[in-house]
Amino acid sequence: MSHPRERFRRAVITGASSGIGEAFARALAASGSDLLLVARREDRLQALCRSLSQAHGVRAEAVRADLARRDEVERLAEALAAQRDVDLLVNNAGFGILGGFCSADYGRQLDMVEVHDVAAMRLCRAVLPNMQENRRGAIVNMASIAAFIPMPKNAVYCASKAFLVAFSRVLALEAHRFGVRVQALCPGFTRSEFHDEPSLSRTAQRLVPSFLWMSAEAVVRESLDLLDRDRVVCIPGRLNRWMVLLANTPLGRRARQLAADREMLRDG
Repeated sequence: MSHPRERFRRAVITGASSGIGEAFARALAASGSDLLLVARREDRLQALCRSLSQAHGVRAEAVRADLARRDEVERLAEALAAQRDVDLLVNNAGFGILGGFCSADYGRQLDMVEVHDVAAMRLCRAVLPNMQENRRGAIVNMASIAAFIPMPKNAVYCASKAFLVAFSRVLALEAHRFGVRVQALCPGFTRSEFHDEPSLSRTAQRLVPSFLWMSAEAVVRESLDLLDRDRVVCIPGRLNRWMVLLANTPLGRRARQLAADREMLRDG
């Protein structure tokens, strides 16, 4: 028997214009949740809002915001703090770049920390007081299996995702007595526009076999199912869970070191 899924009154989703964020929006709209969708590409957000409103009769609002900019994050946070009916926040916005810490663009690495960690913290702080007062609600922070598998040329990405896992675990402990659930969602390779960044796309095509890829819809289904069951760390897909386990054995750590050495030699 399947577990009954909670219906959220109003869900806020960042990075909602494509990929996992869009899949969350579609799944939640189908279950009757009103939506506030946040991303930089306002035209795509508006089109998605119209489509979901027409298909499911829900209210869907688009908000353009660049979460690498603290002033724009602050405006969004202040608006969310004033909305007492928000009972789901999905901090999905994010991006990746591939390159050694000393060679990758430092400004882009700082932006990654701003989007993944600082913005997620600020938005949690905006919605959590009302959720706790209402004694209901949930937060999903988009982490990654990279939080558990240090990978060469991904220093800041892995670290920023590891922060979200640790942050979510502690937030879940604090919020539990108020009836609020927190999840760190840790997908592996997912078919989405995330890998459109050229260096990521080339590496993914070269190294990742097709059977390791999941659809965004499958990731969202597993996230929402386990959120209902109060699972704090969600790693969708059995193969991804096995990869995390194997990567943290002595053999897995040795393989990562050899891979890192090869990459550094290749880069000269």
